[in-house]
Amino acid sequence: MFKNKSDENYTIVQEGIALKTLVYGKKTLLTEFRLKKGNTLPNHAHPHEQTGYLVSGKINLIIDQEKFAAGPGDSWCIPGDVAHSVEVLEDAVAVEVFSPVREEYLP
Repeated sequence: MFKNKSDENYTIVQEGIALKTLVYGKKTLLTEFRLKKGNTLPNHAHPHEQTGYLVSGKINLIIDQEKFAAGPGDSWCIPGDVAHSVEVLEDAVAVEVFSPVREEYLP
């Protein structure tokens, strides 16, 4: 699968947090999150392993109750079923891979 860059087809996950599925295959799914300063992604867990890279902005990433200050170029890997949340300190863009594919994120 190949896709050209587009600013269309973002889904609002909640106020200040938008998600776009970029590409996906049989085992992985690549997403882009646009995060607005002052918003929080509540603590949650899912069975998918989640690997991410912060393209721009600043966030606090809380993984299993441990807080990490993330800036551009920082990355993470969250095992499946581990609770995590995000505090958005500056407008930010994060790119994340989920495995297995998150069916609810398919276009």
